[in-house]
Amino acid sequence: MIALLSVLCAEVSAGSTKIYVWRNADGVLVYSDSPKPGAEEVNVNSPNISSSSVDTSILDITPKVIENTYQVEITQPENNATIRDNTGSVYVSGRIKPIFKRGLTIALILDGKPYLKPQTHSMFVLRNIDRGEHQIKMDLLDEKGKVIASSTPITFYMHRASVNKAN
Repeated sequence: MIALLSVLCAEVSAGSTKIYVWRNADGVLVYSDSPKPGAEEVNVNSPNISSSSVDTSILDITPKVIENTYQVEITQPENNATIRDNTGSVYVSGRIKPIFKRGLTIALILDGKPYLKPQTHSMFVLRNIDRGEHQIKMDLLDEKGKVIASSTPITFYMHRASVNKAN
């Protein structure tokens, strides 16, 4: 495709190439850019210039810069949600915009500390979370582990039934 486009867009100039003519064994005139014994050089008075019939002025050939402006959002749980689970499990999911590229990872921060290792998807399951108020956020990390985007922190409240009996 590129070769075809370059052929269509290139200007051909006969003035820059020498042209030779001779008769072959059958008496037919042969034109070539390679001289043969007995060939005569042809004088070209005006260069034969042909241009492409394709209008290339409308083509945008400037390279596109892909911006690495990411947005991270926690979609579950909602801010200030109360989670009722006696096992202390919390399902956390997030969204990355515009697109999650290969090599990026997500780190979940629970109460200011990393929760397990960063992973390649934005769904986490927190286990055995203590009763009370907790804060989570997600950090998007590049290939070198540098934070390139963070979510807004989300506060949730873990409610676990107590087995303590009042006296």
